[in-house]
Amino acid sequence: MKKIFYEKKGRRYVPVSEYDSEYLDSFPRGDHLVSVYPGGTSRRFNINPNYAALIAAGRVAEDTISKALMKASDLRPQRAPITEGQRKAWDNLVKEFGEEARCLQWPSAREACEEAVKAMQEEADKLLKHESVRKAYDHFLLMCELTKEKEYDTN
Repeated sequence: MKKIFYEKKGRRYVPVSEYDSEYLDSFPRGDHLVSVYPGGTSRRFNINPNYAALIAAGRVAEDTISKALMKASDLRPQRAPITEGQRKAWDNLVKEFGEEARCLQWPSAREACEEAVKAMQEEADKLLKHESVRKAYDHFLLMCELTKEKEYDTN
């Protein structure tokens, strides 16, 4: 939606600014970071994804990631959390009716992946505390920028 704002100068109204919601809500090609906080938002355009830390964390943190995925994809009661009394009643029900009486659900693949990514971020943060790793990562980003192919829009 476009909207033009006017200001009165003397007896006439003069356009002073224009608002275009389609333009303001669009993003150019690339990686961007949007932060939303009370009272506002901020946008950072064309940020460098943390590839080196992601790769390093993935290699170093295979066990951590595996454990995070197993924990995130555990069976769990459909309605959570349950009280201690509900747990006792549920255990009693299972004892009387058998294991098939348990009504459980699995988390989505998305939830499990989010936990894995979080584990990788934690491992990357640990690695980047070392100055030599940080310098190597900065060098890696520089090489990525220098070798990045530029795509030009012909329209």
